Amino acid sequence: MTASLLLRNVRPMGEAIADMLIEDGRIRAVGAALRAPAGTPVEDGGGRLALPGLVDAHTHLDKSLLGMAWYRNEVGPTLIDRIENERRAKAELGIEPERQALRQAIASVACGTSHIRSHVDVDTLYGLAGVEGVMRAREALRGIVDIELVAFPQSGLLLRAGTEALMARALDMGVEVIGGIDPCGMDRDPKGHLDVLFGLAERHGRPLDIHLHETGELGAFSMDLILERTRVLGMQGRVAISHAFCLGSTEPALAERLIAGLADLRIHILTSGLPSRPTPPVARLRQAGIAVGGGNDGFRDTWGPYGNADMLERAMMIGLRNNFRRDDEVEMALDVCTHGGARVLGLEDYGLRPGCRADFCLSEGRTLAEAVVLHAPRALVVKGGRVVARAGRALTEAP
Repeated sequence: MTASLLLRNVRPMGEAIADMLIEDGRIRAVGAALRAPAGTPVEDGGGRLALPGLVDAHTHLDKSLLGMAWYRNEVGPTLIDRIENERRAKAELGIEPERQALRQAIASVACGTSHIRSHVDVDTLYGLAGVEGVMRAREALRGIVDIELVAFPQSGLLLRAGTEALMARALDMGVEVIGGIDPCGMDRDPKGHLDVLFGLAERHGRPLDIHLHETGELGAFSMDLILERTRVLGMQGRVAISHAFCLGSTEPALAERLIAGLADLRIHILTSGLPSRPTPPVARLRQAGIAVGGGNDGFRDTWGPYGNADMLERAMMIGLRNNFRRDDEVEMALDVCTHGGARVLGLEDYGLRPGCRADFCLSEGRTLAEAVVLHAPRALVVKGGRVVARAGRALTEAP
């Protein structure tokens, strides 16, 4: 049996002051002057906003440098430069996947995150060490945060013989999602790359989440191939494209054709709102009915020094990158990092309605937009009805 709690004096999603009664890990009731069975713990929310658990739908738990010595970054400018440097640095720096996953996930919990989708490198040099490490971290944090894994061939799928077999083994171990990366730019064989990915999806019955950094017409070509495979294989609603920079860097008519295809096939888009890249247009995608989730991506790692685990700050970055200024637009950025991510991950019973799982956090701010802009430390974080963080600090100690 999971936890029960009576939370008084909160404003669910910025609405009127109310109480929230949690029983057996679910929201039983929301209303004024609620009563709870004798002995139920009571927390006073102090009139703060109650937000559903934040969803980090795209990150890399296996390779953050959180808690480690400062890394002096002198890496070359291209994607391949960063990938090859990181591949070497894992051993040189002693980046231990379980420890680093625990550090990042616990930092996420402190910031109000309840669900994480983590891409984890599958590589012929390191084998499945990353998957094994993050799985151990996931088990250690069970009941504190939910972690979903993506088998991610970052250094190439066809380039390195044996990677496909490692991907299949990762899925047999319990990894939930198949990852891919830049079918043209990485493996230089888009047909072969997608043959492997969609073949794994067919055999193992798993969804796909493909990194697509490729910009302009090259990225549009790769996206077209993904659309074609999704349609032919009947994988509607089971494919996500992360980054999708091409949607922000192609000729408008071409972008509109791609958006129509994404909507028709229910392909999801994940964005981190990078200020340095032509990111997908969030408002237009949502207008088309496409599920858009947000994620911190990699941060404080060998790729770059910036970022933290806070999905409210990430919502602000997504808002800035999309030139969201009106309050309703800023609220849209927040929705990307809550309900949007939940939709991409297929989370059931997510939200603050009676019957939903009791995953939520309390935030400063008089409105949802102000909460995003302030991104002040979360006063309280609850997972499954249990308090897991207070005053910006997780109750679980990081290694």
